[in-house]
Amino acid sequence: MPRGRYSLHDPHDHTLLAEEHFQCAPGPSGWRYVSQLTTPSGDHAGSVDLALDDLGRPIRLELHAAGWQVRGAALDGVTWVRTDPTGTHATEGNVRAHSFTGTSPAFLVATARLLRLTPSSSSSATRVRLVAFTDPVLAPRTVDQSWALIEREAHATDNAPLIVDEYQVTALDTGERHAVHISGDVVLAAPGIELEHLESPPSVFT
Repeated sequence: MPRGRYSLHDPHDHTLLAEEHFQCAPGPSGWRYVSQLTTPSGDHAGSVDLALDDLGRPIRLELHAAGWQVRGAALDGVTWVRTDPTGTHATEGNVRAHSFTGTSPAFLVATARLLRLTPSSSSSATRVRLVAFTDPVLAPRTVDQSWALIEREAHATDNAPLIVDEYQVTALDTGERHAVHISGDVVLAAPGIELEHLESPPSVFT
């Protein structure tokens, strides 16, 4: 069960935004990721609880940030309920999308699990539609991306080899491209994400 800490930065000016203390593990029904976020000063900033089924679909999502809460799952596309800080106004949403995304590294692992790509050139990228919950108030926004698994490398370690996948992710509305490096269920590097500490090796998906 990997556990550790990510630092989350503004991808443009590299300002530290938060730290995400996480643990995750595959299980009999899929994969689960839970985390707590803190501000640079150490104050609580939110939480993430994401569970996937064996096919990589989100069977449960719960996000908290700035008093806002989102609960969602894959249902007729993806469906969610967003509640305001007072708890008096809840809004429901549904989009014909494949999954969810957001600032947490958990969503990168989830998308990679959903697509299950094999190494190929960027010209054979796979298109995916996601609902992004944007900080700081978890506002929903539908985004279209393309993902390509550019390279899969084995790195020698003291134990088993560490398999690292390099993805090229393109935002289809802007054409902006960036690289994402994932090993098992841990993000090693991505724009705005740095893995600062890891207590045990990434889980290996079968």
